[in-house]
Amino acid sequence: MLSYYWFVIFAILAYFIITDKSFAQYFLFLVDRFKFNYEKIKWWLLNNPQNPIVKYLMYRRSLKLAKELLLELGMEDKIDK
Repeated sequence: MLSYYWFVIFAILAYFIITDKSFAQYFLFLVDRFKFNYEKIKWWLLNNPQNPIVKYLMYRRSLKLAKELLLELGMEDKIDK
């Protein structure tokens, strides 16, 4: 029964999209807006330095870069193993 309601909702949306050009443009605008907000939230969760997982990954990346720089400068004895 629930699938019937979804079918009716999509049928009504399809009717309005087909018959009214401004509604179709508005619908595409809403879809783009939802995509943009999804990408914004995803980027914020994956790159926010207050997130402990991101903080740990930044720490590991910085530590790896520091080790590479010390090896490049010839200071292998300064590296903690």
